[in-house]
Amino acid sequence: MSTAPQVAAPAPTLAETGHPAVGVATGLLNSYVPGARFLGTPTRTLLGEGVHSEVPHDERPPARRVADTLAAARAAGHPAPVVIGAIPFDVRVPAALAVPATLHTAPPLTADPLIALPADPPATSGLTIHQEPAPEEYAASVASVVDRMWKGEFSKVVLARTLRVDGSGPFDVPAMLQRLARRDPSGYTFALPTAPGRTLLGASPELLVTRTGARVLANPLAGSVARSDDLAEDVRRAAALLESAKDLHEHKVVVNWVEEALGRYCTGLTVPAHPTLVRTAAMWHLSTTVTGTLRSTDTSSLELAEALHPTPAVCGTPTDTARRVIRESEPFDRGFFTGVVGWGDADGDGEWVVTIRCAEAEDSSLRLYAGAGVVAASDPDAETAETAAKFRTFLGAVGARL
Repeated sequence: MSTAPQVAAPAPTLAETGHPAVGVATGLLNSYVPGARFLGTPTRTLLGEGVHSEVPHDERPPARRVADTLAAARAAGHPAPVVIGAIPFDVRVPAALAVPATLHTAPPLTADPLIALPADPPATSGLTIHQEPAPEEYAASVASVVDRMWKGEFSKVVLARTLRVDGSGPFDVPAMLQRLARRDPSGYTFALPTAPGRTLLGASPELLVTRTGARVLANPLAGSVARSDDLAEDVRRAAALLESAKDLHEHKVVVNWVEEALGRYCTGLTVPAHPTLVRTAAMWHLSTTVTGTLRSTDTSSLELAEALHPTPAVCGTPTDTARRVIRESEPFDRGFFTGVVGWGDADGDGEWVVTIRCAEAEDSSLRLYAGAGVVAASDPDAETAETAAKFRTFLGAVGARL
């Protein structure tokens, strides 16, 4: 445990940059080393170094454990404790949450003009890819699930698959983080230790929930299509997504879930009647921004995240049935994939993001994850293609292709 916790001002200084926004956020990105905690969001850039205190794993809900850890850190003299880390898909499994000894903060990456500079290209040789399950096996699982839906067993389930990418030597995690952040700087980029020698990193487009004082905002995404390098085709795909009955239904299910969950804590919820589009470098997504006001600011951002997790966008409906189908259908443990990653402070504010477009790196191996929402109208080949498109976000940072 550190005896001198502090909140540090990031370098470079104003004299070095000529403008307070130039080089500050990218300076934190450049300073990241494995074992540190990096999180870039549309509102801020955070880099945590060292460990003041770890959040323990016990029978208490994650939000309670985090609140108690933050209170203890403040009582021990930490001037402004903040928890940063990740919670698995199954919240009963140990999380990876800690209060850094030193926390550097900066404006968002998009406020730093230097984020437009390209990252160094990845090496593309010496990589092998193993698909689990194989594409045809995944498509068969989707077909089986669709058949069960037509029989009335459940209405939606999110099925995932993984890629294991093996290299000839250890992967350069800071370089991969650079590529992810510079490719989609307006999203949520993260690199966090989850075990000794293991790092969870990714670039998620989906905010689960954020709390600032009494203001609450959630941004569920559901319904997706791969982007095209051809501008006309890219626009056509975006327009078609906005009119797709299958995707609009899938999106509405998630939005209704979010509205119901937040309605237990908020007043004055605003839920737009129609979704808009969010784009990343690889995908178009249907998006709805839900806002509201907390009835009580005693409710922390992580308590709200617990109430929402897992949404139908990463699990399915009914939730318990979808969880069981996922366990039956996926030949791997999701771990932190489709869990929650983010930050929270001692006052209850925070940002928590759905852990997608991610991978776990350990030595010379990477484990990538991608999933697709399966409903009765789903086509197995189309859902398989969607997962392949979602893999592109991380494969581009590695220098590999399916």
